[in-house]
Amino acid sequence: MENLRVVDTAEKIRKQFIVVKVGNEQYGIDISYVDNIVRMQKITRVPKAQNYFKGVINLRGEVVPVMSIRIKMNLDDDIYTNASRIIILKLEEKGCIGIIVDEVKEVVTLSEDEIEKVTNRGRFINGIGTHGDELISLFEINCVVGETV
Repeated sequence: MENLRVVDTAEKIRKQFIVVKVGNEQYGIDISYVDNIVRMQKITRVPKAQNYFKGVINLRGEVVPVMSIRIKMNLDDDIYTNASRIIILKLEEKGCIGIIVDEVKEVVTLSEDEIEKVTNRGRFINGIGTHGDELISLFEINCVVGETV
């Protein structure tokens, strides 16, 4: 009997994700990558950059490259609305980079048993989270922003 271990649900690893909309789909971004969320602003174009690279913004004196996640995922071009945001991601090797999303919805906390790992959903998605009755595709951030900076 001494070898039996009671697994407490509090021991499960929980992660927070910012839920964003891109098109009609919901995606989750691991909150540990998120440095800031800013309203749309003037993006200065950079000549001869990849088509998904929209340009740069000046964020409190720092020049931050901005990319379109829609174009990177082969969706239609961005349509900016009052809900559109630039999410500033902080990446160890690459510094900061902004990604344009259609809307920021909420922050959710998912435990490891609410995340289904996937391998065949494309290179940008590493799992599907279940929050209530909604499914949230979880971005593999390093793949999303790869080759941009």
